[in-house]
Amino acid sequence: MAPERSVEFCPVPTEQQPLNEYQQLQSSWFYRWATQTPGAYIRKAIWIWGGSWMVFGPVAAASYPPQEDPAHFFLASSGGAGFLLLLVWLRLYLGWKYVRDRLVKSRIEYEESGWYDGQSWTKTPEMQVRDRLLADYQIQPLLRRMHQTFRYWGLLFLAGGIAWNFL
Repeated sequence: MAPERSVEFCPVPTEQQPLNEYQQLQSSWFYRWATQTPGAYIRKAIWIWGGSWMVFGPVAAASYPPQEDPAHFFLASSGGAGFLLLLVWLRLYLGWKYVRDRLVKSRIEYEESGWYDGQSWTKTPEMQVRDRLLADYQIQPLLRRMHQTFRYWGLLFLAGGIAWNFL
């Protein structure tokens, strides 16, 4: 006879359980971007930045005509497109950070039917270990990559600001 396993009832709705939230992010077309190889990650960022030029190029051209002031035109349109990309990256980062925070907490806050009936439930020790390992080895490297991305992007904005002052 097989030994009995103690299974504790989890009152948290399935879609609000941190493991399922993690799996939803992994399968989402937007959040999956952070899990791609470094080359694919950068290519997608370049595509978004280049697509943003379609909006910010004409706006910058209205203030800095490309024929008369190409340097200011380039810096202004690059800065606008970069700001839009920064907002996209921020959303990506906040989504992954939210799920990581829910995975590492020992108590899960959840709503049974609406915002007005919030509850909390303490994870079992097995769930805590599983969730912490998932957070440390799957999500934390993604967050470190995005931190590094923010640093590089900040340096590019700083370099653009310095260049702007010398033009």
